[in-house]
Amino acid sequence: MIDPSEILGAEILIVDDQEANVMLLERMLANAGYTRVSSTMDPVAVCGLHRQHHYDLIVLDLQMPGMDGFAVLEALKDIEPDGYVPVLVVTAQPSHKLRALQAGAKDFVGKPFELVEVETRIRNLLEVRLLHRRLHRHNQQLEYTVLQRTAELRASEARFQRLAELSTDWYWEQDADGVLTHWAGPVADMVGIGGGGAGGWDIAEHALLESNIAERKAFLDFVYSRTIGGALQYLQVSGEPMFDDTGRFAGYRGVGRDVTAMAAMFTRK
Repeated sequence: MIDPSEILGAEILIVDDQEANVMLLERMLANAGYTRVSSTMDPVAVCGLHRQHHYDLIVLDLQMPGMDGFAVLEALKDIEPDGYVPVLVVTAQPSHKLRALQAGAKDFVGKPFELVEVETRIRNLLEVRLLHRRLHRHNQQLEYTVLQRTAELRASEARFQRLAELSTDWYWEQDADGVLTHWAGPVADMVGIGGGGAGGWDIAEHALLESNIAERKAFLDFVYSRTIGGALQYLQVSGEPMFDDTGRFAGYRGVGRDVTAMAAMFTRK
């Protein structure tokens, strides 16, 4: 809800070519407690004033010489980027009411004034206008927060990727269908994902690795071997399944390295 003090502190512009009408509305609003009320009898000046002040409500007479209220309504549309034109029209012509609403006015009041009705409609329109602005600010803040969090997530992913590149020989990500989506290093050759690789695997060891992935199990420092060109090669790999926000399996990611030299060192000992 909008605090009453915020409504009474809203900026209001009265537009009427009749000084008596302007004075009547100003006195009515002052008696109701409104503190930021201004007026003009020149309809041509309305758009310039609104660009400067961005009024919370414009009380606009439709029948004015030189530039009538309908022309003012049309001109105001170019100023309000969100398409919300905060205008209460005043007219003595019942046939103008529907046309004014179609032109963008938010409400209307007839002449001669019923002061209680005018005050009630002004208060209601101001409450809606201030709620609309509050929602707009909230959406802007939400959009900014989403962009900020997205940037932080991308930076975190970039750091993770860089750390993975520095600490391992390769890393990879694959989707739920087993298709590689991100990788660094000779993943297809070293892990055999996606049908790549030169073969030569120890059949039992590689079958166990593939089984872990197929069953969506996490594995740490899994060592397996293969024979390439008559030489034995040892590989060490760690991986984990990924799940989306709903808990649905989204793929796999992992890191690995060639530990042949390390294995040879232990063999010599």
